[in-house]
Amino acid sequence: MKNYTAEDQFLANKVILVTGATDGIGKQAALTYAEYGATVILSGRNTKKLEAVYDEIESLGYPQPALVPLNLQNSSPEQYSQVADVIAAEFGQLDGLLLNASDLGLLSPIEHFDEETWYRVMQVNVNATFLLTKYCLPLIRKANKGAIAMTSSGVGRQGRAYWGAYAVSKFATEGLMQTLADELEKSDIIVNSINPGGTRTKMRANAFPGEDPNTLPTPKDLMPAYLWLMDIENNRQTGQSIDARDFL
Repeated sequence: MKNYTAEDQFLANKVILVTGATDGIGKQAALTYAEYGATVILSGRNTKKLEAVYDEIESLGYPQPALVPLNLQNSSPEQYSQVADVIAAEFGQLDGLLLNASDLGLLSPIEHFDEETWYRVMQVNVNATFLLTKYCLPLIRKANKGAIAMTSSGVGRQGRAYWGAYAVSKFATEGLMQTLADELEKSDIIVNSINPGGTRTKMRANAFPGEDPNTLPTPKDLMPAYLWLMDIENNRQTGQSIDARDFL
């Protein structure tokens, strides 16, 4: 994987939905997919930030993106269905889905974990991922080939003390990915998860406030892995939990 190089414009005429596209890895993934030719649908809860990413993509001369503001914490199943309806009406199909948005919650022992925070993290990290996947899957089936990528974490493979709801939610993400990949094994849709590892983002800084961010890779450094996840001509792996660091 270290030797992977994406072909220029390999995402031309592809439509990719990216959640959590306002900051960090999600924003960089959206910019990178657009650079390689994709029409990117930007999703997040902060409309002003989404508009800034939209403007940046346009200023760079990439394909015109689209905006789908969505608060994963409070949206109803009907609202997720409506998102799929909007994409269907505007584009007819969906070639890629990057489920990147996540809520860290707080670091706390299970015994003392705040119930409200627990429910919120599960809603954003698990239920929203399920609902977007459920309602967007028919659109991905309409594409010639499709790719779904879910953001996981190292603490979603091996639990660690005090990571609470976040770790549990990422175990659930891994389970959802594996289950869906097995269901779609004989289709032309690949489903994988990705562990970004420690990255220079706001979420990482909140989790490790004493860490020197300059020792960490930037979101841009990780983009070969995110391009590989959507390279459905050259990547036919499915049901895999990959590490972005393997591409550095």
